[in-house]
Parts: sequence; C-alpha cells; structure tokens
Amino acid sequence: MRPGLGAGHPGYSRAMPDARSPWIALGALNAAVAVGAGAFAAHGLRERLDARALEVFETGARYQMYHAFAIVLAGLLATAGVSRGASTAGWIFQVGIVLFSGSLYVLALTGVKALGAITPLGGIAFIAGWLWLAWTSWRS
Repeated sequence: MRPGLGAGHPGYSRAMPDARSPWIALGALNAAVAVGAGAFAAHGLRERLDARALEVFETGARYQMYHAFAIVLAGLLATAGVSRGASTAGWIFQVGIVLFSGSLYVLALTGVKALGAITPLGGIAFIAGWLWLAWTSWRS
C-alpha cells in the first residue's frame, strides 16, 4: 500500500462504491421473462401452435436471453466506469428486445404477418448495441 492511503488517511473508506445498477436489474428482469417465455413455449404452446410459429416464438425467447445478458454486461461496465457509453448500449439492447423479441412473440401468437416487418429493426438495434458497446469501450 502506498504511504498516505491507509485507514488513517482522510479520504480512505472501506466501503465499496455503490454498485447498484438499473441496467443489471433490467437485464435480470429480461432474463426472467425470457425463461418464462421459453417455458410457456415448451409447455403451454406446443399443442396450440404449429411448428413454425413455435420456432418463431422460441427464437424471440432465445434472443431476449442473449440480450438480457448483454444488458447485464452493459450495467457491469457502466458501474465499473469501464465504458462511458455502456448505458447507451443498454438502451439500444432494450429497444432491440422490444422490437425483435416482442414482434416475434406477437407474430407467433397472432399470425399477423405484417409484424415481421418490425423484427429486422430489432435485429439492427441488437447489432448497433454491440457495435456501440465495442466502440465506446475501445475509446474509454
């Protein structure tokens, strides 16, 4: 330990920095919803949807889980101060989940094909979130 930084130093604190993060919480909530959606597909929809609609629904759940982890990662990076743009990436990932997974859930359940036009916008948001996180982490 360097001199002057010990317990007697006026600026010293044993307390950890505040590690609360709304992004980690939001990512965890998204993960819980993704698990629930996957279970609903496996146990509640298997007999009600055709194979293609079930596959569409499960794709929504899978990508929601991937990006729930991405939001948790963004929260960890933002909390640690590693990436100044991590919070923005979190927002972009959340928009992607709503557009991509949300449109796939509704498409699978309703059969409204027009919703398929929204799904690629969510995919673009996912890609943009990863690129934003990479770029801002590189620059930080």
